[in-house]
This record gives sequence, C-alpha cells and structure tokens, in this order.
Amino acid sequence: MLRQVSLAVLATAMAMPAFAVAADAADTAPSTVQEVVVTARRLNEARASIQPQLGASVYTIDAKALAAMPGGDDVALNQVVLQSPGVAQDSFGQLHVRGEHNGLQFRLNGVILPEGLSVFSQALSPRLAEKVELITGALPAQYGLRTAGIIDITTKTDPQKNAGDVSIYGGAHGEIEPSFEYGGSVGTLNVFTSASYLHTKLGIESPDGASTPLHDVSDQFQGFAYVEDILDETTRVSAILGASNDRFQIPNRPGLSPDLMFGPNGDQPLTVNGQSGFASGALNQSQKEATYYGVVSLLRTTDDVTGQLSVFARYSSLTFVPDPLGDLLFNGVAQSADKQDTSVGFQAEGVFHLGEAHTLRGGVIGQADRATSDTASQVIALSPTGTQLGDRPVTIVDRGGRTAYTISAYLQDEWKLATGLILNYGARFDEFDGFRSETQLSPRVNLVWQPTSTTTVHAGYARYFSPPPFELVAAETVSKFANTTAAAPIGADTTPYAERADYFDVGVSQKVARGLTFGVDSYYKLARNLIDEGQFGAPIILTPFNYAKGRQYGVEFSSSYSHGPLTAYANLALARNEGQGIVSSQFNFDPAVLAYIASHYIHLDHDQTITASAGASYLWRGTRLGGDLIYGSGLRATGPDGIPNGDHLPGYAQVNLSLSHRFERGPLGPLEARLDVTNAFDRRYQIRDGSGVGVGAPQYGPRRGMFAGLTQSF
Repeated sequence: MLRQVSLAVLATAMAMPAFAVAADAADTAPSTVQEVVVTARRLNEARASIQPQLGASVYTIDAKALAAMPGGDDVALNQVVLQSPGVAQDSFGQLHVRGEHNGLQFRLNGVILPEGLSVFSQALSPRLAEKVELITGALPAQYGLRTAGIIDITTKTDPQKNAGDVSIYGGAHGEIEPSFEYGGSVGTLNVFTSASYLHTKLGIESPDGASTPLHDVSDQFQGFAYVEDILDETTRVSAILGASNDRFQIPNRPGLSPDLMFGPNGDQPLTVNGQSGFASGALNQSQKEATYYGVVSLLRTTDDVTGQLSVFARYSSLTFVPDPLGDLLFNGVAQSADKQDTSVGFQAEGVFHLGEAHTLRGGVIGQADRATSDTASQVIALSPTGTQLGDRPVTIVDRGGRTAYTISAYLQDEWKLATGLILNYGARFDEFDGFRSETQLSPRVNLVWQPTSTTTVHAGYARYFSPPPFELVAAETVSKFANTTAAAPIGADTTPYAERADYFDVGVSQKVARGLTFGVDSYYKLARNLIDEGQFGAPIILTPFNYAKGRQYGVEFSSSYSHGPLTAYANLALARNEGQGIVSSQFNFDPAVLAYIASHYIHLDHDQTITASAGASYLWRGTRLGGDLIYGSGLRATGPDGIPNGDHLPGYAQVNLSLSHRFERGPLGPLEARLDVTNAFDRRYQIRDGSGVGVGAPQYGPRRGMFAGLTQSF
C-alpha cells in the first residue's frame, strides 16, 4: 500500500534494541533457511536503525502497491514516485518534489547512489524494489546536499524464495519489453538479480501530441544484482551492481522551416553550403546515455552499537549526435557533445544507544567526482554587423575537465523527552570543492509528538546546503562563440553557487478507522542562490543556474486505506514557488528577461499550483482490478504579456487502468496475465509548450495506450 508512516511509532520501533543478538549466539553461523531469514531480518532492522526518518514526511510504496499499479514492474520509476503527494511531472521524465527542480537523492538500501549524466534514462527500475520511500520535509542530519526528496529503494531479497520469473510485456507505441528476475539463497549467501530490455517508439515525450511521434525510437537495457553474505548473526557483507544503457532518437515536429535571420537589419536568412531550407521532419538527432554503478557494504551490530561502512562508485556518459545541416539551420549551431562523469566515495555511519533516553547517530561521507566535456560545434562566422562571412561551417572545439570533492559529517541525538514525545536534534557540516569551494554548518531539529496511539504530530527546522549538480555545470568557453551564429546574447557567465536555505515543516497524521489514515503537511522555505535548471541549446543537456532569492511554500493532504482486498489512496498538494534575480549562467538568457527578473519575483518554470494523485485496487480470487490518476493544474509558460513564466498551461488529468489475474496452477507453474490502459480517456494534454525560463521545446503527455503482459513464475 501507499501510506504515510506514523513517525513516532517508527522512531520508537527503530530505537529499541530488538535487533540486538544474544552474545552466546554471535559465534554460531546460521545453518538453516529459517535461521538465515530471521538473521537477515534482524540485520535489516539494524541497518534501518542507523537512518530513521524522525520528523520527516515519509511516503512508502510497498511491493503490494507496486504490483497493483498499472504496468506493475514494467512501469518507469518516475511514474511510481508521481503517486506520492506534492510530486509534479515534467518533460524528459523529470520530477519536481515540493516545487524543487531536481534536488533528488537516490539511495539503495540507505546507501547514496551518486548523481550521473542522464536526461531521458532512468538507471533504476521498480523491478528491483521491495519498497520505494520518498522522504521529504525538514530532514534529519543524515540527509544532505540533495534535499528536495530522498528516494530510498529497499531491494528485493528473499532467502526462502529460490525462485524467479520471466515476463514479456508490450503493446502501444511499438513497445516490447522482455524481462526476468531471480532470487534465492545458498547457505548464508542470498542473491537477487533482474534484467530487462525495452524497445519503444515513444522514447521521449511527443513534441506535437501524436500518439507515436516521428523519429522517437528508443532501446533501453537495465541490469541489477544484489548479493549478501551473512558472516554470522551480527555481521553481513553485501554488494550491489547495476547498469543501464539507453539510446534515444530525438523526436521531430514535421512542418517547420528554419527561421533564423541575420544581417545588419536582421532580414537575411541563414544559408549553409548554399542551402537555407530544411524539412523539420527529416532531422536526425540522437542521444546515448549509459550508467554503471556498484556498492559494497559491511554491517555489524551489537547490543548497543550498530555501524555500516559502504563504498560506492558510478560511471555515466552522455553522447549527443546532431543533424549536421538541420541543427545548424534551425539553431545556428550543430554541436556534438560527449560528457563523462566518474564518482567514487564512502559512507560510514553508526548508531549508539546511550541509555533509555538518548540514541546518538553520526556519520562521515566523502566523494570524489571527475567530469569531462568534449564538444565540437559547427557554426557560421559573422561580421560584427551580423552579416554572414561565407556559408561554410567552421568548427569550434571545446574540451574541459574538472574534479570535485565533497566531505560531509553529521551528529545527532534522539532524545525521548517523555512517553510519546521525541526530540531529534543535531548538525551537519558539508564542504564542496568543485567549480567553487563552499562550506556550511547546518543545524537540524525535529519534534515528534504522539498524544494518542492514533495521532502523530511533527514539526521541524532544517538548514540546507545544496551545491549545483557538478556534472551539469557548463564547461564551455562563451568567448569562443563570439561573432558566430551561436553567440550568446550577453557575455556574463558567473559560475553557479551552492543554494543555502531555511526550511520549516509542520504536519499531522491521524488514523481515523481500521486501515484508514489521513495526513496534512505544510512547509515554508526561504533560499539564497536558489538552484534551477534549464535546457539551453540543441543538445538535450540541462544547465544549472541560480536565482538570487527564492521562496517556496505549500500544503499537502494525504489519505490511505488498506483493509482486506481493497487498498486506496488520494493526495492533494497546493504550492507556490518563486525566484528573483538570475545571478549565474547569465549568458543563456535574453537581456530583457534578465532585466525583468532582476527586480521582480517570478514563478519558477516548474511551479504547479495544484497537484493531485489517487489510486485503488481490489483483489478477488486472484483477479486484481485497479487504477490510478495524476492531475496537474499546469506548469508555467510565458504568456502574451511577455512576463517570464507569467502564465500556465491548462490543467490535465491522466487516468490509467489495470486488470490482472494469477493462475496458480499454470502448465509450467504460476502464471500471471495482465492488461493495462494508460491515459484511458485519451486526453491530449501539454506538459510544456516551449516557452518559459529555461524551457527548450514543447512536450505532450502520452496518448491512450493498451498493453498486455504475461509473467511465468518458476
């Protein structure tokens, strides 16, 4: 089910030494499957006790809810997270949690997965998840740097299972997706693996609303493996390996013609090799994104102390191949881009139970990040008056690389003030040395009060420090493009700053009946150097920039029900997100836009006033009927009055339906058949219209699609 966690109950349960192992059993290795299962659960509880989400807002989508969603394991991870309160969708599969752009940190079993170079692809799949948690709000001190939301995935592993399944899924948009997964154990060694391959003709959102856009084929591979070895009843070593390799065509909008004009009077069309016309439907651009990651962890627990040391690494690359002639005529530049990023780091954390009233937690996290960029841009040279100096392209090569280092440390105390009343306070220190060197000491405090067994109240404050995504900071030399068709409107190019913010959060959760819970959560954030991102230029690569000041606030309502065969949930969020004064990456913006924003607060381009989600499923004799929906009042756009982000797109609702049945006695074992319908009412809606600050092109939501799948268990 999708639910909001009762925070005080969670905190109390995790603080209890129930996971501690008796001393006389510490030297005895588990010898039976049941002993392995019990020990694994104890160690999982020990791991969870290191990172309780005291005072934060936690929304959990467990295995039952994942299976009930339209698409099941074959749905993209962003579609899963969209069912949480306050999460708005954007183009390229992006998510905005509480009005933040990006700001998401992904974790696997509590271990940080470094950021990588990806725009369209998603390196993680629901197929590997036992549950998915979205943690947001005033976060305790163990969470930092990316604080809009923590997406923590608990991976599947079941020593009792020794089984797996193979699946085939597909339907509309030419989609076909074979996959498999297997999990089990040999002695004390537990293993889970999964892999999938997706071919589709809707790899990126449609730019014109067509059900199957022109030139939008994508091939995507994902692989994952989790291995753990229980050395004894107090110690476990585990490893995670994952890979994704995705190729995307960039979809075309037919019927457009180049309209770039140059010359002293701006009345001369751009000409390249004697040609000034080009059919937009014939453009041939593509992008390849690859990610490989690994994590190794050692966990040890005793009666009073639990600690985990993890080392992690991630390599990612992004390659954009332009249409040499078409890109130059439409955009004034045909730029091939090859970017790579390699991250390695460690995460050492622990918990110490200091008597009945106090539980201390602390940790040190370090990471090194190496990013390189290699671009070759074909442009046409211009005179100072804007006249073409010939029609043959010239190539501007720009190469660069930089290494960044991040070190973080935190210490906090969970103090049980009284029965049902917990204060969690502490501080976090972060130092980031990349394109800039910046530091901050960030206090955190959260109060959790449970006046009754059915009511939980939380209130918190967090000081946040968020460096810009290092791998996305532009390495191009702006001056190289002067007097060309790719010249920037202005020459200012201030390196992005780290965002610094004060964040306040208050919420309450109430169980009103058996299986029925309601929640409300409000937040207010004031930021200096608020980070946003935009897509500038032809390569589909996001670039961070800062607003000098930002203010974001809102309220979220959540509800969930789970009893017997019926599960249901509904969420509603109201928000407002604004910024003033762009103080970095200025060369990407028109001078008039910069001048207006310098003296006016404007809506952030991803600001959405109303966001809602809901879903339900019912299971009867192996047959499950379910559905979900998302609603948005529309992201921002620039309207007829020319005010940046001063308008918004029309609201929309997308309804998805699902029907599945599990045959327990299939000829080869249990067999599940499913039928899914996305956008069941075929509502044609726009996510973006191509206008707004940092918005590159229009995108539409998916049209109605019917999909079917078979899953054979073995």
